[in-house]
Amino acid sequence: MRSTGYRRTVAALSVCSLALAVSACGSGDDTASGKTRITVNCMPPKSAKVDRTFFEQDIASFEKQHPDIDVVAHDAFPCQDPKTFDAKLAGGQMEDVFYTYFTDARHVVDINQAADLTPYVKELKSYDTLQQQLRDIYTVDGKVYGIPRTGYSMGLIYNKKLFEKAGLDSEQPPATWEELRADAKKIAALGDGTVGYADYSAQNQGGWHFTAELYSQGGDVVSADGKKATIDTPEGHAVLQNLHDMRWTDDSMGSKQLLVINDVQQMMGSGKLGMYLSAPDNIPILVKEKGGNYKDLALAPMPGGKGTLIGGDGYMVNKKASPAQIRAALKWLDHMFLTPGAGFLGDYARAKKADAPVGLPEPRLFTGAADAKDQQVKKANANVPVDNYQAFLDGNQSLTMKIEPPSAQQIYSVLDGAVSAVLTKKNADIDQLLKDASGKIDGILARG
Repeated sequence: MRSTGYRRTVAALSVCSLALAVSACGSGDDTASGKTRITVNCMPPKSAKVDRTFFEQDIASFEKQHPDIDVVAHDAFPCQDPKTFDAKLAGGQMEDVFYTYFTDARHVVDINQAADLTPYVKELKSYDTLQQQLRDIYTVDGKVYGIPRTGYSMGLIYNKKLFEKAGLDSEQPPATWEELRADAKKIAALGDGTVGYADYSAQNQGGWHFTAELYSQGGDVVSADGKKATIDTPEGHAVLQNLHDMRWTDDSMGSKQLLVINDVQQMMGSGKLGMYLSAPDNIPILVKEKGGNYKDLALAPMPGGKGTLIGGDGYMVNKKASPAQIRAALKWLDHMFLTPGAGFLGDYARAKKADAPVGLPEPRLFTGAADAKDQQVKKANANVPVDNYQAFLDGNQSLTMKIEPPSAQQIYSVLDGAVSAVLTKKNADIDQLLKDASGKIDGILARG
C-alpha cells in the first residue's frame, strides 16, 4: 500500500493526452530545438494549487539553470494507477521519467521496461548521500534502475487528550501489543462512543496492516526466497488473536468493523479514537480535513519493538531513453527532489509560507552531512509540534525496516479475509484462517 497524504507521498499520475498518445509519452531528443527533451510524470493536478505552483516553479528554475534541457510534465491523479501502469509500459506510452512505488521496482526491471542507470548514476550528485536501504530497493543484480524520492514507515498515531482523560501518561505510548491492548481498554471505558484502537479490514487495507503488525512482532509474510507464505506461525497467530481479543473480550475496538482509512481518520479527527497505525503524513490530513488538532496528535513507533513496514516511491527511466535523456533525468531529479533543504520536497521555508506542514517525522532520505543540513532547515521552519513525534524518531532507530511483500496487493486481498473474519465473527477459527490464507498466498507466489 502507500502512505496517504498528498504532499511528499501520493501525488498525481500522469496520463498522456490524446495528442501525445499517438506518438507515445516517451519523447525522444528534441533535435530541432537543440535541446534534450524529457517527459516526466507525477506533476500535482491543478486542484492541488500549492503543490502545482511549487512544481511549476521548480521546473522553471531547473530549465533556467539548464537551458539545454526541456522538461514536459504530465499530471492527473494518482501518480500511478495499478490498473493502467503495465499497459502504459507495454504500449510504449510511459513517460521518459516515471514514478513508481517501491514495490514495483523489481517488476519493471523483470519486464525489461527500465533503463540501466548504472553507467550514469555517478552523475547524480546526491546519490551517495541517500540511505543505502532505499537505494537497494532500486538495485537489481548489482545494477541501478531507479532513484528513491520519498519514504515512510508505519507507526502508531495516538490522541494525547484521550490518554490523559483515561489516566494514561501521554508521554509514554505503548511499546508492546500487550500495553496497547491495556491502554485501548482504558480509553474505550471512557464511553460516549469512544474507541480505544481501530484497524482497517477491507479494500486490501486490512492485509496491509496485518503485514505491518506481523513485522512488528518479528514475523514475515513470505519466505526469504519469495516462494512460500510464512503467516501460519506463532507471530501470525498472535496478530489475529490480539485483534480478536480486543474486539470481543475487551470491546475496545467498537462494534463497527470493515473499516477503511477514511473511516478511521474520521474517528481520530473527531476525537473519538485513541490509537491507530499509520504513517506520519496522516497527521496533516487529520487536522486539515478531519477536524483534529496538531497539539493533540502524537506519533509513536510500532508496538512490538522488532520491525516496521516501510514504503515510498521513486523514479525510473524509460528503457527507450537516450543517454542524453538519462543524464537530463538525473539532473532533474537532483534539482527537484534530492537537494537537502531545497526543491519540491525540501524547500521548507517556502512550504511554511504556504501553510504546508513542516516538521513531520518522515523517515530520513539522506545520510551524513546532507541529512544534517536537511534536518537543520526543517527544524528552523517547523510549524507543527515536533516534540509530539520524538518517540517515533527515537524508537525507529532500533526497528528493522521491511518493505512490503511481493505481489503485495493480491496478498493483502487474501489477508483482508482473515482480518475481517476475526473482527466480525466471535467464533472465528484463527488456525483455519491462517491455513487457508497460506494456501492462497502460496498459489499467488507460484504464479509469480
